[in-house]
Amino acid sequence: MRNKKNIIKASSAQLQELEWYVGNKEVHLLRYYEPEPGIFIAESKNVIDIALRKGYEPLSVVCTEKMENDEILDRVGEAPIYIVDPEDAKREFGYVLTGGISCAMRRKENFDYKKVLENAKRIVVLEDVENPTNIGAIFRSAAAFGIDAVLLSPACVDPFYRRAMRVSVGNALLVPWAYIGSSEAKWKEEGIGWLKEEGFQTVAMALRSDNIRIDDPVLKQKDRLAIIMGNEGQGLAESTINAADYVAKIPMMNGVDSLNVAVAAGLAMWEITQHRNQ
Repeated sequence: MRNKKNIIKASSAQLQELEWYVGNKEVHLLRYYEPEPGIFIAESKNVIDIALRKGYEPLSVVCTEKMENDEILDRVGEAPIYIVDPEDAKREFGYVLTGGISCAMRRKENFDYKKVLENAKRIVVLEDVENPTNIGAIFRSAAAFGIDAVLLSPACVDPFYRRAMRVSVGNALLVPWAYIGSSEAKWKEEGIGWLKEEGFQTVAMALRSDNIRIDDPVLKQKDRLAIIMGNEGQGLAESTINAADYVAKIPMMNGVDSLNVAVAAGLAMWEITQHRNQ
């Protein structure tokens, strides 16, 4: 049950104890306990619920008075609960408390990509995807379509960054993921080879004269399949495309030849997992 002593009526959202929630300090939070895992912010009751169910440790909670008696607060143990005025929070934090509540939580150790891939059959690999909105949307689709894992090259935005987590509606907590490669250059030189060593057939999503359609039957026959999506503006590196087993496209009409990476990834994920949903 909730420890009533841990409920603090905050006189101002500028309290030092609330520094984790103020401003855009994603890298600071990530490295807060370095070399140990850092902090992420879970926003909204639904995301906090998923994080708690997945075993993440709550460090503190900020919420409005309307949330003071919500059952979610019974599950945060000894973490201090700060009750703030929503207008004060908006002014000082620079954003609205989503659903009236946010929770600072301790990250866990990141898995090595080989561990993430142990039992995976259908995965998505993201290369240099920089926009947290796109990362969040991709994770939401990955969860919806039953993708086994998501791998990210070193230049990709962290899926636990606040906006990415918000857009994913907590699904970044549900889909196994890992970074692959020690640098972006290393990934582009050797990354496809690493995937092949793990038994994956690789599919680069790109426009090229020799590409196949993403719904080509040959792809459905593969036991382990990795779909590779590229940067929002530049797409995939030429080295990645050249090293892949297949280059695939999504059929389009009316002269359209490209889609937002999150939309394209969603369509590709739906296509390669259809056999699981029939």
